[in-house]
Amino acid sequence: MAARFGSPGKSAHRAIPAAQSGECSMATKINPLQFIQQVRAEISKVVWPSRRETTITTIMVFVMATIAAIFFFIVDKIIQFGLTGLLDIFG
Repeated sequence: MAARFGSPGKSAHRAIPAAQSGECSMATKINPLQFIQQVRAEISKVVWPSRRETTITTIMVFVMATIAAIFFFIVDKIIQFGLTGLLDIFG
């Protein structure tokens, strides 16, 4: 006979509550001192960008924003030219 799902002979997966599994859930309350210690531990794991990386990224953002502005300005002028031409012909 084929085994059915959830049959007693098979190992069943049970959910283990977060408190028993060692994980913290969003509802778990900790005191402020533990919270600050955990925040400091997580911040120490962050790899912060160097000044050079930050400068290059900032410059690239300004360059891309300028390119996008020029592109949309040109598209706007093309649409304006087309609509003005249509309104002159049919208006």
